[in-house]
Amino acid sequence: MTTTANPLALESQVCFALSVAARSVISAYRPVLEPVGLTHPQYLVMLALWEHGALSVRRLSELLALEPATVSPLLKRLEALGYVTRERSSRDERVLEVALTESGRELRSYAETIPGTMMQRLGMDADELRELHATMTKLIAAARPAD
Repeated sequence: MTTTANPLALESQVCFALSVAARSVISAYRPVLEPVGLTHPQYLVMLALWEHGALSVRRLSELLALEPATVSPLLKRLEALGYVTRERSSRDERVLEVALTESGRELRSYAETIPGTMMQRLGMDADELRELHATMTKLIAAARPAD
């Protein structure tokens, strides 16, 4: 077996591996989320709301590292599914607040089964996933532009 030192080899590019991994993992979530009508981005919104409670669209966007214009259509679809409400803040009508409905809160019990299901689907245990998460967090921090 010969090894070439090609710095442009596709298989050796971190960006390529991350891109394929992201698509593959999101695809693995699809059949787990379909029974409750969620897409992966909508699931991320729900995770933030289950963890933090009601949030402004701006704060939700910050937590998800997405632009508010990207989050708004997700919220509209979640509202149509009956999982969230969107209302103007009584303190500042410029602020749009997002809150879980009773149905959205009840969905959490199903969601609590998802991490275990995904560990099985990915063939990884909790320690491996924690290590991967730590590496990815380090990579994200390194790739973020300096303020």
